[in-house]
Amino acid sequence: MGVSQELFEAYLRDESRIGPVGDGAFTGAAGGAACGDLARISLEIEDGVVSRVTCDAEGCGATQAATAAVAEMVDGEAVLDVARIGIDEVDAAIGGLTPAKRHAAQLAADALHRALAQAAASSQVLAAAESLEGVGDGQPGRVLVAMSGGVDSAVAALLEREQGAEVIGVTLKLWADPQTDGAKACCSPEAVLGARSLAHSLGIPHLTLDLEEEFRRRVVAEFVSGYATGSTPNPCIACNGEVRIAAMIDLAERLGATNLVTGHYARIVEDGDGPLLAAAADDNKDQSYMLAALPPGLLGRLRFPLTELTKPEVREIAARHELTVARKPESQDLCFLSGQGKADFLRRHGGLREREGEVLDRSGRTIGRHRGHHHYTVGQRRGLGVSAEEPLYVLAKDGVANTVTVGTREDLQVDTVRVRNAVLHRDGATVDAVRLRYRSQPVPAALTMTTGTGTGRLAEIDIRLGETFAGASPGQTAVLLAGEAIVGHGTICA
Repeated sequence: MGVSQELFEAYLRDESRIGPVGDGAFTGAAGGAACGDLARISLEIEDGVVSRVTCDAEGCGATQAATAAVAEMVDGEAVLDVARIGIDEVDAAIGGLTPAKRHAAQLAADALHRALAQAAASSQVLAAAESLEGVGDGQPGRVLVAMSGGVDSAVAALLEREQGAEVIGVTLKLWADPQTDGAKACCSPEAVLGARSLAHSLGIPHLTLDLEEEFRRRVVAEFVSGYATGSTPNPCIACNGEVRIAAMIDLAERLGATNLVTGHYARIVEDGDGPLLAAAADDNKDQSYMLAALPPGLLGRLRFPLTELTKPEVREIAARHELTVARKPESQDLCFLSGQGKADFLRRHGGLREREGEVLDRSGRTIGRHRGHHHYTVGQRRGLGVSAEEPLYVLAKDGVANTVTVGTREDLQVDTVRVRNAVLHRDGATVDAVRLRYRSQPVPAALTMTTGTGTGRLAEIDIRLGETFAGASPGQTAVLLAGEAIVGHGTICA
């Protein structure tokens, strides 16, 4: 009998950690009816250490042995060491499985990481505070890196590690939908597995943070309701500003990490009154617009290692380190729309179906029919189904009346934009430009206060543009600039 078989038999007979789940334990399970095998692992954590483990498994002997092996591996270990355990470590622990049985190691590893995900979503401290000793004396300290499974976040983790930081990876699970292409979405269950594998290949501990319930409520529901009422919301800005970043910074604090690091192309600048966001070096990849709703109070805990890099340079770094994601294509869709059309998504999640309505000209005269106002956005030219002597564009939508108003390019131009739910981080008098759409160039501007004054949250403000702008779309975000710095934002009104 070889060593592999001896280890396998030993773990198969091990029942030392089979027992009731303790109060406050974090439990993960993987497998089920589809394969007939099931692994469950429960962890109790005290002061950043796994103080007690219970487990049980159903199905084949390989699954039972792998689950028992994981329980023994993690008992008494630091959470961050536990977070390094993947399929290969489980496989090695029981002496090596045949390819046909390797799924047992995957189930046990998945159950473990789902238990860790419960811990990550709790309020519990997961790493000892003494891990911060020495920070501030030239030591880079510990950082939490948001890893999506793509090339940008992977290179961000690499650069931090090269600077001597102790790196932990975290991946957000935001969306699970059978109709979504999980291989393309950055926050799907498939993305979590890919990011975990990538982190482990770099020797980095990995955690999953499940925010799907909050994401559905605060981002997707607002996206759907916005389209229902006739606006075109930008869910990425809400997600970054209200859901993702704050939750990861909270986790960083509970892990004893000094900073949250992301692969965003953006920059943090100081103006004497604190940190503000600004554009990155690569105009083609700048993502500061998508981060515009971040409260300045969080910026002191953020770091963007890709600030001065271009996308080709990032890919070259990844290729040099032989990362599997070096040439991974970027998704151009919203994460919850990957692999499906927006119209189908709105129908399934918001009940927005084909509903014929009138196409109006500026005088209110009916000049055509459309198939539902939610299929159109202000500034759209193609697909209107109306013939005219000159090109027509969508000027406005009415969600209640289900009408779409069209006009010429000249009609589309505006020199004043009203913004609701505005937030100002600096005095409004400092605003000298505004970005009214992702990828659009800043437009010279000044504020005219409508409701409220000074800084903070205002009900409404008017923005007077220094030049006309075509297609300021209700629901999109107006990002307010003072020089290069973002000093506020708000939602464009109809």
